[in-house]
Amino acid sequence: MPFERENWMRGVTAGVLALSLGSLGACSTTKAPKSQSGGGFSLMHPLGGGSSKGPQAPSDAPAIGVNGYLWRSTLDTLSFMPLVSADPYGGVVITDWYINPEKTDERFKCTVYILDSRLRADGLNVAVFKQAKDPAGNWVDVAIAPQTETDIENAILTKARQLRLSNVKG
Repeated sequence: MPFERENWMRGVTAGVLALSLGSLGACSTTKAPKSQSGGGFSLMHPLGGGSSKGPQAPSDAPAIGVNGYLWRSTLDTLSFMPLVSADPYGGVVITDWYINPEKTDERFKCTVYILDSRLRADGLNVAVFKQAKDPAGNWVDVAIAPQTETDIENAILTKARQLRLSNVKG
């Protein structure tokens, strides 16, 4: 019985994630209404607001508690890395190990935490993990340059600001 419940929960979780991520591709670039100007978004329109041509999110639709611009820019910025998990409700994106084809003896993975529904620099936290192959060919943890996490945070924030500006101008 516990096995059936576990499989059922995995199916529900996968379905919610698929719907959430699928809605990112169908997002509108219309200006968000004042009630969502912080950048939070609904399942229907991740960047806030609806268009007069597309479907409208019901007023009682659950809003995702993270900033839509930060969410989308995180996924865009890390799109070259394989994705393990993306939780739009908790604001956590976890990548799998990425190996640069030009340097196959080291690999990286990232975890990004979106901590706020507003577009703010302190609303984002990036953790980067690095491993390198030892002489025996085993992966071992290696310290990363402290600037690496800051550079990724800045890239995500820059992309989020660009998305917001293009949304406001549109």
